[in-house]
Amino acid sequence: MLVTGVIFGFVALGFSCWLLFALAVNALPFFVGVTAGLAGYQSGLGAIGAINVGLVAGVVTLAAGQSAFVVTQSPPMRAAIALLFAAPATVAGYHATLGLAHIGASSHRWQEVFAFIGAVVVGGTAWARITSLAQPRVGRRVMANSTA
Repeated sequence: MLVTGVIFGFVALGFSCWLLFALAVNALPFFVGVTAGLAGYQSGLGAIGAINVGLVAGVVTLAAGQSAFVVTQSPPMRAAIALLFAAPATVAGYHATLGLAHIGASSHRWQEVFAFIGAVVVGGTAWARITSLAQPRVGRRVMANSTA
């Protein structure tokens, strides 16, 4: 029984880490959706209306951000959009890793070190996933100087 508990613990930890990396890009739409849902609930929409408003706001944020990144050709604008998606993922990665570090590390300093490393890795993953949407332009060739 003890061995199965340890095995299931490692499986759960691995699944949590996989889920954190898989959903890193969706941190901004999630935060926007929760904020819109709470604002809708406070304005009197009720629970079902607030959930619907939150879902629509999150989906629109994700679609608008991804399409803006794909359409924009300016590297500074792409960097700004990618940073907009990576910053909330970095905060979420910090707190998730800090929560896991509370389980495994007894020293407060090591918990903070692990949390910082986790924040950098999750933020980098979100940055890489959002920038992977940019396809290189096909068909552009550099013409060689020919004297013929």
